[in-house]
Amino acid sequence: MLKIAVVAVLLAVASAELLNQQDMSEYINKLGTTWKAGVNKRFEGLSEVDIRRQMGVLQGGPLDIKLPEKDITPLKDVPDMFDARMQWPDCPTIKEIRDQGACGSCWAFGAVESMSDRFCIHFNQSAHISAEDLMACCETCGMGCNGGYLGAAWRYFEHTGLVTGGQYNSKEGCQPYLIASCDHHVVGKKQPCASKEEHTPRCSKTCEAGYDVSFEKDKHFGASAYSVRSSVEAIQTEIMTNGPVEGAFTVYADFPTYKSGVYQHTSGAMLGGHAIRILGWGTENGTPYWLVANSWNEDWGAMGYFKIIRGKDDCGIESQITAGMPKKYMA
Repeated sequence: MLKIAVVAVLLAVASAELLNQQDMSEYINKLGTTWKAGVNKRFEGLSEVDIRRQMGVLQGGPLDIKLPEKDITPLKDVPDMFDARMQWPDCPTIKEIRDQGACGSCWAFGAVESMSDRFCIHFNQSAHISAEDLMACCETCGMGCNGGYLGAAWRYFEHTGLVTGGQYNSKEGCQPYLIASCDHHVVGKKQPCASKEEHTPRCSKTCEAGYDVSFEKDKHFGASAYSVRSSVEAIQTEIMTNGPVEGAFTVYADFPTYKSGVYQHTSGAMLGGHAIRILGWGTENGTPYWLVANSWNEDWGAMGYFKIIRGKDDCGIESQITAGMPKKYMA
């Protein structure tokens, strides 16, 4: 009897650790808030511990570089709606949703996505900056799949530079991402995120076989790295003028269930810090929002995107804006 009781307790604990998206979604949708929830296959059946591993923004400690705050004079005529995808339609990276896989590398993805966009916007250069290079080789940025620092990533871009590299198995650029996309959506299409914890790949100073540019010559550099003050007008001006920015916010247990609408924290415990790319803003049913690209592939949320309430610094979304200017690439 004692053995049965112990097993029952262990099963109850294991069950409690799972993020019950169905129950969470039903609760949120009954509240009639500004967003709709549902079961996202990416996180189905995962425990809080598994999900926390993908929240890779670290704070505090000697590696937490505080970048200088850029002096921004807000534009007077800021439109009610702005979408970088429409503003710069010839820049393919702005429309792209990447996938960090089962790895806490969001800090690197938010950075290289914005860097890639800005090379196209300012120099009309197609540069798919490598998340692999940044995550695996920047020793001063943090711990790779176990998290990193936004400021350190942009400083590394400025001082050391980054090569190009596409998504997993893309064969694009010098160093494509080595960690597989993960999903439960279509059997055989992607591996399950499941509870597999990916390890940070070893840093390599060479390009993959068949790429006709050397590692050193493929390096792209930043001309500057800076933070943007926690002001809606300053952030809008920076995006309109220079392109998408990297941001970070605190993820709570309700966020993985996001499907549509304007997210604002409603319920659930804190899971960790997560980095993303902010590319615009607007208003939906009277609620102002930021338009954000996530790095959990197109099967999550609204085709990989989400909207989060603007102007209230909800979950700290307006307090950790990081960016920089690219330096023209000379092959």
